[in-house]
Amino acid sequence: MNVSRALRMTAFSLAALMGGSALAASPALVVEAETGRVLHAERATDPWFPASITKLMTTYVALDAVRSGQAKMDTLLTVSPEAAALPPSKMGFKPGTQIRLDNALKIIMVKSANDVAATIAENLGGSIESFAEVMNQKAQALGMHESHFANPHGLPDERNQTSARDMAILARALFNDFPEYQGLFDIGAIQYGRRIMRNTNGLIGRYPGADGMKTGFICSAGFNVVASATRNGRHLITVVLGAPSANERTMKAAELFDRGFNSLAGSSNPTLTALPASSVHTPPDMRSVICDRRGPMPEEEDSQTTVANGGHPGIPNLFSSDVMAFAGTAQPTRTTLGPRSAVEPERVWVGLTPPSEAELAAQAAKEEAAEKAKKAASKKSTKKAASKATKDSDSTKESKDAKGKTTKSADTASASKDKGKDTPKTKARDSISVKPVSDQKGKAKPEKGKSQAAADAPAKAKNAKN
Repeated sequence: MNVSRALRMTAFSLAALMGGSALAASPALVVEAETGRVLHAERATDPWFPASITKLMTTYVALDAVRSGQAKMDTLLTVSPEAAALPPSKMGFKPGTQIRLDNALKIIMVKSANDVAATIAENLGGSIESFAEVMNQKAQALGMHESHFANPHGLPDERNQTSARDMAILARALFNDFPEYQGLFDIGAIQYGRRIMRNTNGLIGRYPGADGMKTGFICSAGFNVVASATRNGRHLITVVLGAPSANERTMKAAELFDRGFNSLAGSSNPTLTALPASSVHTPPDMRSVICDRRGPMPEEEDSQTTVANGGHPGIPNLFSSDVMAFAGTAQPTRTTLGPRSAVEPERVWVGLTPPSEAELAAQAAKEEAAEKAKKAASKKSTKKAASKATKDSDSTKESKDAKGKTTKSADTASASKDKGKDTPKTKARDSISVKPVSDQKGKAKPEKGKSQAAADAPAKAKNAKN
């Protein structure tokens, strides 16, 4: 971890410890998936920008369309120019590309591709706006009272908002209403052609029992995650909103799971629907803490540098037990998060049928050739720029040298010219600066003086002009 990132996380931690702001105890929640009983809640109904966890609602609407017969998992979706133009994260499909719905859902769950999320919305809903209306209708029907969605991908829009409780409600609905599609949420990696893209959820392959679901990040929201894990027959859902980094998001979720699995839910634990409404009505903007600082932009994926207890050496853990109290349970032994375990990526493709081995080989060769051409062009461009810089430098040097020589030559010529001009002047002035002469010689001398004065007249006039 670089120094600037460490300083940002330290500042975030100190602000949280001081309290009295959106930074202190950002929203978090742990709930039993089967019963809906809440094991832990912090600001669980406060509004928050959802970022890419929005794609869970996009997936719910898509699966509901399949269930109602409006679509099939092999329905082909066509990428529009508008979808292709969206900013990353994206697959970069060209307009007109067709992709099956099941592949599209795998891509948005793992890669979180905004262009693919928009493609799902436009093809199933007719437009982004119409699909968003359906998203909001489904959200209200599920009891997600703090949520409103303006788009299917979660890119910044002031109208987008949700809460930790609402996302837990949505996660339970996805598991309960579509049990046959649970495999969508725990894919470790996908492969398209030669490209292998791993899941941005840092718990998958690292936390024992982790089996989903979705991460999200924009500067205004911080780092969000809706996570699922099953251990000893118990299924828990954890929601973390507004973490300062991908690593901190993962660490907090892991600690919440540890504490949740070490506690039991009883009749005294409230249900999700019983949680009190928040007095806050507008999501806080986390940009000044997350992004508007020196150093590189935060990244959505976890770094690979982890130590025991999921921390970083020398960096305070914002989500340690000293900062966050978990009611009704003792301090559990924390799970150590190591490197991710190796996974076999699931292949995704464009078009209706999966490519043959020959087609895969041809695609790989094409991608390799394009990559080589790109590198060659980049190398050529760099070499050309360096050559131009060298030529410009040499040209500047030659220009300076030529200018110096020209100036020197001009100075020499000027000096020579002045020297040539001064000699006769001096002689002329010497010739007229003579001692008085006698009357007898005066008749001859004035003739000589007159002649010399006439000779000096042009030179005097020229000097006066200069």
